[in-house]
Amino acid sequence: MLIAGFPAGSFGTNCYLVAPAAGEECVIIDPGVEATQGVEEAVAKHRLKPVAVVLTHGHIDHIASVMPVCGAHDVPAWIHPSDRILLSEPERAFPRSVGMPLLGDLTVGEPDDVRELTDGAELKLAGLELTVAHAPGHTKGSVTFRMPEQADTPSVFFSGDLLFAGSIGRTDLPGGDHAEILESLARVVLPLDDSTVVLSGHGPQTSIGRERATNPFLREVAAGLGDGARRPAPRRGM
Repeated sequence: MLIAGFPAGSFGTNCYLVAPAAGEECVIIDPGVEATQGVEEAVAKHRLKPVAVVLTHGHIDHIASVMPVCGAHDVPAWIHPSDRILLSEPERAFPRSVGMPLLGDLTVGEPDDVRELTDGAELKLAGLELTVAHAPGHTKGSVTFRMPEQADTPSVFFSGDLLFAGSIGRTDLPGGDHAEILESLARVVLPLDDSTVVLSGHGPQTSIGRERATNPFLREVAAGLGDGARRPAPRRGM
């Protein structure tokens, strides 16, 4: 399996290109602010053919390059229906007192082909199997993607902004809900095997086992404690 990832733009949002191997079809996950060049460089380097863009949620730092990437490769974008409005109205995710931050010359809107993700769906794209889990809390339409264990690789979990190395996603923006994100962690994350590799929306790679042992938020959820709902999560991206 080939996973080519890079942090894009000022938010450092991780964009991933996933394929069975070099020279084959691929899926692009979360092309955010200023991600277009990085996507094209990875496509050329690994001789990939994109067949879809899949989105963990609708914040602008994860979707800003959806229009140009989908347009350049004539591929659909997949997003949960609760976050679909953010493709064309990303300002809805910002507090009214803040408004839309200056993020450069962005082209927002829906690409020609938008498809909706559902909880438990199994996407078969580019020879890959991605299991979708609806995981609200960071946004109402946040999802994760899990790939099964294979002969040469452990299971891979694309957590978006649900789970980070040492932390979890912020919940202080419109659509965020800390009680919801704790429930999503308990339902979606805790059942995963310790060997599962976690590739998140921001920051370094980690594993479920490492986070189960060291992540203070996940430890509190596992212990059935509620104090984590009151502890502010460090802010990464939006």
